[in-house]
Amino acid sequence: MGAVKPPSERVQRKRGKRIQEILTAAAELFGERGYDAVSLEHVAERLDVTKGSLYYYFSSKDELGTAAIETLGDEWTARLEHLLERTEGTPEVRLRALIHEHVTVAVNDYPAALRLFLMPREWPSAQRERIKELRLRHDALFRALIEEGLASGEFAVTSVDTVLQCMHAAMSQAPTWCGELPPAARGKAVDEVADTLMALVHIGQLGR
Repeated sequence: MGAVKPPSERVQRKRGKRIQEILTAAAELFGERGYDAVSLEHVAERLDVTKGSLYYYFSSKDELGTAAIETLGDEWTARLEHLLERTEGTPEVRLRALIHEHVTVAVNDYPAALRLFLMPREWPSAQRERIKELRLRHDALFRALIEEGLASGEFAVTSVDTVLQCMHAAMSQAPTWCGELPPAARGKAVDEVADTLMALVHIGQLGR
């Protein structure tokens, strides 16, 4: 009997694309309805497939939820990390670029799924802890730039924690504010959100 051939690259790409479609649909549903209110039947219905076909990729809702968290969290944060790697300039320039990219991703790519990370208490403990870890990794990118700007005298804030809380709260609402706008107006709105949030790192300099 001959050796079993590994799947071709085409088959692997097709499988990878299908998994991404499932994860995206699941993330959207978890974000829209909350973890407890979503079943595999709901995910199958969103994708217009049978529930049985999902079991080919994921054995349970918990496994699917964990994969959605890992994939979305890693992909989103990796995009921000890569942006910073290729962006030069002062803390001001890099922080604005970071805020702009985060809001752009939230509005254009993951408007519903963003809520996955806003309400971790609704998730089972294992996933809840992973959400917290991913949020800390994400938060560290913004924190490092704010602290760098403070050290150089470029920024002046009430407190780093308060600024970060305000930034994240505003960025989490950006899909609601900007998502229904036509493309041209949406881009302008994202610019305005980024500019407005940059004022948070100049609180101590206002009125000088």
